[in-house]
Amino acid sequence: MPDHLIRVIAAVVRDGDRFLVCRRPAHKRHGGLWEFPGGKCKDGESDQHAITRELAEELGVQVTAVGDALFSASDPNSPYLIVFMPVEIHGHPVCLEHAAIAWASTPELAAYALAPSDDRFVSFLGHVE
Repeated sequence: MPDHLIRVIAAVVRDGDRFLVCRRPAHKRHGGLWEFPGGKCKDGESDQHAITRELAEELGVQVTAVGDALFSASDPNSPYLIVFMPVEIHGHPVCLEHAAIAWASTPELAAYALAPSDDRFVSFLGHVE
């Protein structure tokens, strides 16, 4: 295990009872699995700045609000700590980096092939909703 964890912000974007999820490109870690969109915080970067930058790069949307962390989990066998945060966006997400995007309810997400930390978050959601 590394000396320090790298913080990754995962955006929990809702539209009613549905959540925005994205399919990771095949060539990346957990390729082909579904995840909540987001990415790594750069050195000295705030959570809000990181998720604003990442969602603009990945989905072409503008972040309008970021809430407090809902859940966090370390990604097995990696230096990453995934922090799930509620995020509000403006614009319609488009695939700029992912293989696909979808909107799915918590029960529907249980059937998706999710990345490990995202799977743990969906299990958490199922217990709190």
